[in-house]
Parts: sequence; structure tokens; C-alpha cells
Amino acid sequence: MAFVVFSLGLFFGCKEKVQPFENEEAIPQISLKANNGSHSWYYFTRTDFKPVDKIQNVPFSPLTPWTEAVRISSANCATTEGENKAFAVVNRLGIISFNGEEKQLSKDENIFTDRTAGNLIFLNETPIFSVFKSAFFNDTIKDYKYSAADAQHLFLIQFDPQSRISYPIINCNNLVKLPNSEVIDYYWDGINWTCCVKTISDVKTDFTYINWKPVPSLLTLSPVNANSNISVTESSQDEFRAKKEQLEYKFAPERIKKLLAGFSKKTNFAIDVKTSGGSSWRNYKNTAQSGWAPAGGAGEGASSGAGRELYATAILAQTWSAALFEDGTLFLEGALPGKHILRGGKPVAIRLPKLPVDYVYSDFVISGTTLYAAWEESSFYKTGRAGFVEINLNKSLYSKL
Repeated sequence: MAFVVFSLGLFFGCKEKVQPFENEEAIPQISLKANNGSHSWYYFTRTDFKPVDKIQNVPFSPLTPWTEAVRISSANCATTEGENKAFAVVNRLGIISFNGEEKQLSKDENIFTDRTAGNLIFLNETPIFSVFKSAFFNDTIKDYKYSAADAQHLFLIQFDPQSRISYPIINCNNLVKLPNSEVIDYYWDGINWTCCVKTISDVKTDFTYINWKPVPSLLTLSPVNANSNISVTESSQDEFRAKKEQLEYKFAPERIKKLLAGFSKKTNFAIDVKTSGGSSWRNYKNTAQSGWAPAGGAGEGASSGAGRELYATAILAQTWSAALFEDGTLFLEGALPGKHILRGGKPVAIRLPKLPVDYVYSDFVISGTTLYAAWEESSFYKTGRAGFVEINLNKSLYSKL
């Protein structure tokens, strides 16, 4: 399978590594100048996002545990209005709504300021996400108010795209009657919810696992009426892990395997696969058969697994599918809203602007024909500078085909 590869922006004068495509000689490459208006950079402050000409000019931000850093923690596309709408959860800040080239941040200090936010899913086209407080890094749990009998520990939040307001749906208190508890993770398969609840005390930390589902529609609930309108049953660590475990790549959706055919044979990667407007994602691990290895690994003839594993995230939409790797390689196939099918249904590979050392691409959405890709400065479990790049696919892709 041959790919068409487009290169966006300048590559800092470095010689490019050989890319992991099966038929490299058949790949025509188009380089776009950095000042052609095809993309724009943005970075996060503690209160907003701001434009910047290049990442090197983003103001310094100290490395902070990812649970506390201002960064895009989760993003996905909705399925309404021709798939033009998309959303991103910005940890410690708010929700960004994307509609083509329009983007708007909706903040809520009462929800985001001192909580970790992420795990974006959709129910009836309504964005839903979760929040919690980290027992390791969040100093607000030391406040006496956190342990008060009437303290409300938020869990599930819905975002109303019309009013741009975030509303609590269910608190941890509605699910368990344990003090000092937080729902630190969950999995929703479209019907049933499975949660991991962490309870802390001065002497120990406990984990509780539960299944629950709403009796009426989830979107009609609030922490005030949820107790009498949800059904809660006991779960187990094994059940929760089974729903969150990493699966072999052979079990990945066929659309993903088709999209990455040729690439997957020579690259080690782990990929989160989401459905636009859908439920929780699943992660799949791919082990290279032989040959090319990612940066830092061996080259042709190397044994399986010799290269560093790349992280990627993918979205399966109604008319298109796409996958973005942390090094900025984006695979896309299908038809974006209002556009023709790309190359008769064959994948297209796009190289996003190269990031400085210790920076990665982490997530993305496509709204209309505009790509928004999150980037961040990353060091183990900490994040420094963070933001996103906006790429006009009309200029950088469709005008070239």
C-alpha cells in the first residue's frame, strides 16, 4: 500500500529519519513553507490560550505532574451538524468548543481550578467528562473542608454546548458512602459504567470497584437526585482491569488496521481508539515484525521490539478515520465534511510541524476541514508548556490532491 505524504512547516534543519512506509520510493513528498498560513500555534496560560508564532517563543512553564498541569487531557469529535463540532477538555481550565475555524474556551473555576479533568465521552451528542483530586499532588485535599461530612466530591460532569456551562451529574458521594473518596477512573461501554474509587486516610489507601447505571436518562440526573435514580452493584479489580486493559493490535477495529497497514508492520506503538460522539476508548498494542524502528531504535534488520514504542490516538468518524502519532505523523482516510473522498479511499499521511526535543503531540480533533492537534512539553509524568496547533486542511491537503 502506498501513501501520499505531506510535510507541514520547517524541520529545524535536521536530516529526517527514514519513515516507516512499506513502499517508500512510491511516496511523493510535498513540503510547505512555514509562513504559508496553513497552520497557527497556540499555548495555554493559567487563564486562557494565546497565539504564538512558534513553540520556541512560548513563555516558560515549570514542569508539573500531569494531573495538575494546564494541558489538553482528552478530546473528541461530536457527530452533529455534519461532524463540524468537536471538544477538548483542558485540565485545570475548561472546555474548548471547536466549530471549523471557530474555537471558544468555556471556563468554570468551581469545577476545574483544583481538580484533574479528562475522560471525555458523549451521550446523545452531549459531552461528558470526569474530575477528581489526586491524593499525591493535590494539596487541597489537606484542607479540613475536604474531609467534612457534607463535602461533595465531584465525579461526572456534562457540558452544555448551547449555554457553554458545565453541570455536575453525579458525585462520588452518590456511588459510595466512604469519606475522602474520589472516582479516579471509569469505563463506559455505552450502557454500563464501571468505576475505580480511591479512599484515603491517615493510615492507608483503599480501592473500591463498582458497576452502576442510571434508571432514567443520565442527563436528567444531578447530585441532588442521583441517589434514588441509579443502580449500584459491586465490581472487582479484575473486572475493571479487563475493561481497561491493553489489547493486542490484531483485535483493533478493521478501519484502524486498514488505515495503518504497512506502517504497523515496522513500528512499535500503542494506540487509543475512539469513536466520534462515542463511549470510552480502548487501547491496542502493536509490535513491529521487523525492520524500521522509531527514533532511538535500531534500523533495517533489527529484531521485533527494538525501537521505542510510539503513542498514538485515533478517531473513527462516520465518513473518515484518522490517527495521530506523538511524533506528528497523521494518517487520514475517507471524506471530511463537505469534501470528496481522499484518493479513492486510500490513506494519506501528513507530517505535522516537527516539535522541539522533549515535546510530543498528544491528542487531536478534526472540525470541518480544520485539524487541532494538542502538543505538550513532556518529561516522564510531568508536563511543562502545552497548547495546540491549528491546521487548515483545505490549504495543506485538499489543494494538493
